[in-house]
Amino acid sequence: QVQLVESGGGLVQVGGSLRLSCAASGRTFSSAVMGWFRQDPGKEREFVAAIRRSGGSGIYADSVKGRFTISRDNAKNTAYLQMNSLKPEDTAVYYCAASDCSGYRCVRQYEYDYWGQGTQVTVSS
Repeated sequence: QVQLVESGGGLVQVGGSLRLSCAASGRTFSSAVMGWFRQDPGKEREFVAAIRRSGGSGIYADSVKGRFTISRDNAKNTAYLQMNSLKPEDTAVYYCAASDCSGYRCVRQYEYDYWGQGTQVTVSS
């Protein structure tokens, strides 16, 4: 079992920045691929970013590439999502998730076994 708790969401103006955190507990954090998804009411949950078990570079949805950066600190059992140049269309509930998938290019919801409760991000214009 893995417990995931997101934090860092809030209200920000267009062009602003936020950093989301995802604290994990319950198993060896470094054994899981970590991902971020988001969901706006009335829409499907969509993939945002994922990072390999050892950290380093991540993979991103085209809509956030160049603006968002995923990272992780395995010593702190925490994953992060740095969000810059925020746009109104980034408004959503953001979820972190953990996966046992092979490799790290895991972009489907069904590949993730554990989910946090979500944190709201609202970008105002």
